[in-house]
Amino acid sequence: MSVLAERLSRAGIHDVVTVSPLSGGLAAIAGTAHRSNGPPVFVKGFTDAPDGDVFVAEADGLAALRDLGGLATPEVLVANHEVLVLSLLHPRPDGAAFWERFAHAVARLHTGTVHPRFGWHRDNWLGRRRQVNTWTGDGFAFFAEHRLLRWLGEPRVEAALGPADRAALERLCARLPELLPDRPACLTHGDLWTQNVLATADGRAAVIDPAVSYTWAEVDLAHLWTTAPPPAARRFFAVYAELTGLDDGWPARMPIIQLRQHLAVLAQFDDDWGAAETIRATLKPYSFR
Repeated sequence: MSVLAERLSRAGIHDVVTVSPLSGGLAAIAGTAHRSNGPPVFVKGFTDAPDGDVFVAEADGLAALRDLGGLATPEVLVANHEVLVLSLLHPRPDGAAFWERFAHAVARLHTGTVHPRFGWHRDNWLGRRRQVNTWTGDGFAFFAEHRLLRWLGEPRVEAALGPADRAALERLCARLPELLPDRPACLTHGDLWTQNVLATADGRAAVIDPAVSYTWAEVDLAHLWTTAPPPAARRFFAVYAELTGLDDGWPARMPIIQLRQHLAVLAQFDDDWGAAETIRATLKPYSFR
């Protein structure tokens, strides 16, 4: 926390009394900075940042979700090469009504930002790894190259997945047009697990930690679906499907789409929380028998 306090001072915030640690994030250190002359703020940094544009890219993503997609996001107070400072959000209430309102918000985001290409105007970050967002006209090619196969060169992935697993992933990628519907790109949060859904002071859902791009809406749906949402969140999926015309077969697609996130976890953390096992189970139908 002393590291964060020092960086706040260098960023021009000199009235910090103390910084209280916050848990929940996996890639960075974070805390609540209590101030003598202002409201408390959220602060995040890396002990060793993977690159200087991490927080600038994150701030850009928050602005896009708010300005283009209409989602509630925290106010960005500072975003530079070593620290991100945001207005403080609140814990989410987790009732069914909260998740129903969030379903409306995410449905508006996805249906109101349809784009002719897949990608984003800049690369950004998923945890501590760069997310490549090169513009691509073909969604299947974009997802295969930049969201699945790109992880195969990561040392932890190479150590965990053998040649048969890698070959199975390549075969799955070749078959994506058979396995998934052809859907347009839209603006997505990109890292929409339950820890990244908080609330504003008036109880509206607000999101943090984006890895935005124009890609399939089901990237967001899959991440929320497969990261143990609370029971009340079941209402989210029912309402989202009704608002967007989502077909009944969508749950069966979630393991394939969520491979991207499991590979990202495997690439970045010594404890993969079962990611390698989940990846192998998903790839099993595409392995040679």
